[in-house]
Amino acid sequence: MSKLSNKMALVTGASRGIGAAIAKQLAAAGANVAITYARDAKSAGEVVKAIEAFGVKALAIQADAANVEAMKAAVDKVAAAFGRIDVLVNNAGTAIPKPFEEATIEEMQQVIGLNILGVFVATQAALKHMPKGGRIISIGSCVGERNFTPGLAAYAATKGAVKMFTQSLAREVGSRAITVNNVQPGPIDTDLNPAAGDWATPQIANTSLGRYGHVDEVAALVVFVASPEASYITGANLTVDGGTNA
Repeated sequence: MSKLSNKMALVTGASRGIGAAIAKQLAAAGANVAITYARDAKSAGEVVKAIEAFGVKALAIQADAANVEAMKAAVDKVAAAFGRIDVLVNNAGTAIPKPFEEATIEEMQQVIGLNILGVFVATQAALKHMPKGGRIISIGSCVGERNFTPGLAAYAATKGAVKMFTQSLAREVGSRAITVNNVQPGPIDTDLNPAAGDWATPQIANTSLGRYGHVDEVAALVVFVASPEASYITGANLTVDGGTNA
């Protein structure tokens, strides 16, 4: 019996990168998985096929995580299709690396809208459909605790907010045996932050292992936190960063 058999999971922003890897590994563990995506329907469709290959149900819904009404509607659609939401993974997010003095108000609003408000909205909506023993897992960042990389001031601030939101919400929903945790990746090789990109060299230098991480290394931790074995872990900020914050 797979450890997440018959569980119903929702992963936001999962058409690519870390989110796609999380969705696939949750499916491999036996969960039925819904994903949201902002624009790339083709990639979302490919993730759905990969999920279904594990013999579980899959669903993709177009919804910009920064759009409050769209996100609420997406969560409700997932609950209607699956009957409930056992696992919510708040993965949707973005960074716009540049010196803070050069950042526009529109760019800051985009980062805040996705990384903070999107997490709030999806979590609040999902809690209405989450039974006892559910899991809320947000994808934060190691820079939410300590930031060595210039150009990420606004991004780091939003991930620090996710950290405190996680710790605070864990106190509110613990009576329902719902756990709330924050997985904090370090430099991970994705389209948004490629290991061969302009920002890679200083990030690699800050790790203990001397390399970027892989999306599957983050997904594996998320699946563990979603599993019954992690039922006594809540309000935690779990860093998978190759020793960046060591």
